[in-house]
Amino acid sequence: MSATPGTSPRTTPVPASRRPAAWLLALALCAFALQTDDFVIVGVLPALAHGLAVGEAAAGQLVTVFSVICAVAAPVAAVATARIPRRRLLTTALAVFCLANAAVPLAGSYGTLMALRVLAALAAATALPATLALTAQLAPAERQGRSLATVMAGLTCAVVIGVPAGTWTGAALGWRATFLLGAVLGLAALVCVRACVPDVPPAPAPGLAARLTPLTRPAILCALLAAALAVLGNLLLQTYLAPFLRGAAGVTPSGLGLLLVVTGVAGIAGARAGGTLVDRWGPRAAFATACAVFAAAMAGLALTWSLRPAQLALVVPLLILWSAAAWSVPPAVQARVLTLAGPRHGPQALALSSSAVYVGASLGGGIGGRVLATQGAGALPVAAGCCALLAAAVFLVAGVRKGGQERGGGGELDG
Repeated sequence: MSATPGTSPRTTPVPASRRPAAWLLALALCAFALQTDDFVIVGVLPALAHGLAVGEAAAGQLVTVFSVICAVAAPVAAVATARIPRRRLLTTALAVFCLANAAVPLAGSYGTLMALRVLAALAAATALPATLALTAQLAPAERQGRSLATVMAGLTCAVVIGVPAGTWTGAALGWRATFLLGAVLGLAALVCVRACVPDVPPAPAPGLAARLTPLTRPAILCALLAAALAVLGNLLLQTYLAPFLRGAAGVTPSGLGLLLVVTGVAGIAGARAGGTLVDRWGPRAAFATACAVFAAAMAGLALTWSLRPAQLALVVPLLILWSAAAWSVPPAVQARVLTLAGPRHGPQALALSSSAVYVGASLGGGIGGRVLATQGAGALPVAAGCCALLAAAVFLVAGVRKGGQERGGGGELDG
């Protein structure tokens, strides 16, 4: 996902500078729609499972398959579509994305819905990297970082606004309406991209072998493994948050939507705090701190399960702490990967970190479903906390250097 910043020459700067707000907001809306669709099932999981007559663990695998497809297909799609003009590629992928979501009400079985999720994931794996590449290509040099941050804010807003909106839509109109909302968001993004984004030729892009070069460095592999473990722990609980909160505190679907808003806001604050900690302490200390706070929050949630029905006054602060800690992890990972890979291979390493995130998400959904089916919802925070502690240990190994101390993330990134 992050392979393109700073690497693509801006072939048509005039249209971009002429209408910066329009094209940038269109691409941010695209990111928002794609990310919302990735995690929106979390809010309607019980209703979806009931409607398809499957267990909640099986329903959670719909999140897993989406993440697996994105992890595997994104780097391959970036190479396979490298010669297609960016706006044409993006609008085509969004059209497929819309059709896959709009067809969900017609899905009469779990297998059909799974096939539609695979199709939507393939479209997202093509569209999201293209969105970031197009942003880097169109942005003026002096505003490239801020333009990319604006598009990334669309991903964050998906958690704060999109997923809760999908949860409330599902509670009011049925779980199938949640996917129709995804189709509407995708259609809005398609129209805005078509109207506001210039159809520039693709910029030169590295081949698949070049994209995988950073994997030859053991330290980078450790950092990516740590990122996957951290995301695994987070998604292990997040995917099955609805059954956990229902059992621990009797939270209803509409109440879950409100809690998702609260935790989303906490996630934004956590991401900002994580970046500050990286600049002040370096990525190793920042990552270790985030994992320690995450594990503490998981211990608290495990305690609320033993006290069930627990009061929301006890549960909500722990959810806030959990979300803030989980979202503070990415800045440390990105800073560490950039430092280890160096300026030449840094963008490719960041792209691999995005794939590591999707791998962790897919494993989180799969393992979480197994834990839910065999041990019950109360075991989810325990397993998630163990993943966070293991991630911290692996990340510390990735930060060890021969003959010197690690430098802080800020100076490396600025260079």
